[in-house]
Amino acid sequence: MPTASAQLERKGRDVVTISPDRSVLEAATMMNDGRIGCLVVVEHDEICGIVSERDILTRVVAQCRPPERTSVRSVMTREVLMGTGETTLDELRALMRERRIRHVPIIENGSLSGIISIGDLNTESREALCHTITTLESYIRQG
Repeated sequence: MPTASAQLERKGRDVVTISPDRSVLEAATMMNDGRIGCLVVVEHDEICGIVSERDILTRVVAQCRPPERTSVRSVMTREVLMGTGETTLDELRALMRERRIRHVPIIENGSLSGIISIGDLNTESREALCHTITTLESYIRQG
């Protein structure tokens, strides 16, 4: 069963982080520039939250709050569900589906080692299905 650690080896371990005291405008700019859907919020080398596009839409835009004067701390999701390197991709998929989240930070050896998104899991599933189809087509041609 593929694990989070194996997936991070394939996709990379880069994670964009932000301080909770930065503005939501800065967070949105960082997400746009990086073409990513969330930032892990870190204070004193500890994960204290996650801020996503959904957080910004529901807690800033929909409430007409000024993003340049609204802190990430005031809109971030504080309960961050995390996985480990040994967490299977199936477990991550189930967690995302059950909790209706799209990003899960991965902790290895006590520190943030990457992040896995629902898009990463969809790509992995597509690649596995393509491999299965190719194998079956080859088997059929040989028969």
